[in-house]
Amino acid sequence: MTKIKNQENLWSNKRVVVTGGAGFLGSHLVELLKTKNPKSIFVPKYPEFDLTRQKDCQKAVKNADVVIHLAAVVGGIGYNREIPGKMFHDNILMGTYMMEESRKAKVKKFVALGTVCAYPKFAPIPFKEEDLWNGYPEETNAPYGLAKQMLLVQSKAYRDQYDFTSIFLLPVNLYGPGDNFNPKSSIS
Repeated sequence: MTKIKNQENLWSNKRVVVTGGAGFLGSHLVELLKTKNPKSIFVPKYPEFDLTRQKDCQKAVKNADVVIHLAAVVGGIGYNREIPGKMFHDNILMGTYMMEESRKAKVKKFVALGTVCAYPKFAPIPFKEEDLWNGYPEETNAPYGLAKQMLLVQSKAYRDQYDFTSIFLLPVNLYGPGDNFNPKSSIS
């Protein structure tokens, strides 16, 4: 019972930053976090915070205890084909800068969201973690998937060198209320 009681207070007195907190997954997470009564929840929003700029990432994580990095340039296959360079560039910079500035700000925990798009094109189903590095992703998803996968590499490197606490989560599929169904940019 004590362990459960302590977990109930896990978020109290925590200053939480949720990048992408106004997006599909992030908005649901922010609502859930509110029920946990953290000290504060901050959602850095574009254009005031352009997370492809290191200085904006530095401002976003100032005084944070926990950073949950969900922000991404993301879309469906058509969108991936239309802007693969931007998809890679923006996602790799956001992830790299957010984790680096979190480390420098002595954030206690960094949560990075990966993507199933990082898995190899011919990965066996069901996906297993050990298969993540066994081939190149499907070509239209590769710029996005590999940029997100580098968060896993950065996380391990930072843990090894700086004893930085971070985790890398890989959701396999997301849909539901608030999803983007625009045919030009939707994930579905």
